[in-house]
Amino acid sequence: MTRVNIEAVAAIIAEVAAREIQPRFRRLAAHEMREKNPGDIVTIADEQAELALTPLLLDQVPGSVVIGEEAAAKDPEILSKLTHGQLAWVVDPVDGTANFAEGKADFCSMVALLRGDELLASWIHLPTTGETAMAEHGAGASFGGRALPKLPAASGTLSGVVGVGKLSKPALHPRAEALRRQVKPVKSLRCAGLDYLRLARGEMDFTLYGRAWPWDHAPGALLVREVGGRVGDSDGDAYRPSIATAAPGVLAARNEEVWRQILAHLRAAA
Repeated sequence: MTRVNIEAVAAIIAEVAAREIQPRFRRLAAHEMREKNPGDIVTIADEQAELALTPLLLDQVPGSVVIGEEAAAKDPEILSKLTHGQLAWVVDPVDGTANFAEGKADFCSMVALLRGDELLASWIHLPTTGETAMAEHGAGASFGGRALPKLPAASGTLSGVVGVGKLSKPALHPRAEALRRQVKPVKSLRCAGLDYLRLARGEMDFTLYGRAWPWDHAPGALLVREVGGRVGDSDGDAYRPSIATAAPGVLAARNEEVWRQILAHLRAAA
């Protein structure tokens, strides 16, 4: 497996966030934010952080490519670089941009290193606290410099985020509604990275999202896997970042048993 200095990458992400993101928090001017699509906000912090991260990440792994959310918004063909054998960084410079633009602290910066559909390493950085969650394939996960333990078994009624909204595939909507009646829904923070972090820390049992962009899910997917969780899609197949536009949602759970329980609820409502 390609080795990467995960501490060095964490320092790069933190430095860029401190320079390009945090100084703009609650200080955005009206002209520094816009809708790139209806209801989908981008700010100058997103764009400048991605631009700053790109060359620094490329320097860490020679021959790699960067697939950033903002670059992909301008050129969707960039996603085709997630091919077998190609080392690629997926970057969400500000996950939870709507919160950031509204002056709410629920946002983060996310990066993952992939080879095709293989998740190698990931980082979820919280600019407001300076803490970073890190994961490396087969080597475990940490948050704020402390190892994250393996998740214990679930107890009681299963709880989790059912993040299936109007932009999700229509076929998933009735299944998500049926699932909500079988579990204890947890309100999403409108920031996938922070929701995955809550799952990895054992604060809920699962997350289900209707959209599958790799920058939203690859970092959290590896984090959850490295603490004993299972990640796949809502049809029961393996999680594959390379098929984001076709994937029927992303389902993550604290362990195999919970993943199969949630999947059974979804299938029963299909």
